[in-house]
Amino acid sequence: MVREFTCIMCPQGCEIRVELAEDQGKNGEILRISGNKCPKGKEYVTQEIINPMRNIATSILVEGGELPLASVRLTKPIPKARIFDVMAEIRRVHVPAPVMEGDIVIHDCLGLGSDVMVTKTVEKREPHSL
Repeated sequence: MVREFTCIMCPQGCEIRVELAEDQGKNGEILRISGNKCPKGKEYVTQEIINPMRNIATSILVEGGELPLASVRLTKPIPKARIFDVMAEIRRVHVPAPVMEGDIVIHDCLGLGSDVMVTKTVEKREPHSL
């Protein structure tokens, strides 16, 4: 079986072909990788075949903030298969304002070794004066 990837590890965007075994007992084993112009391409495709990882950028609710949401991201990639589980955990988070860039709102999310970190400061909403 042949799979094709566009490498995202550098600006070259190499088109990489991966030949995988289809034999009984060796199904999915990498036989050959071609098209990468640097070692990063081979590493990227190998990771995508063996254990694809992804990062998440999303937002959380901020109570009493000048904005209703604060942007967050993971501090390191997680297994692709766990994205929906992590998103469900992030959706449960509601934080009181102020929340500062760099604050960790979930430590070691679902035991995956990645924290959920705020990437935009949201100050407390000031009451309107008359």
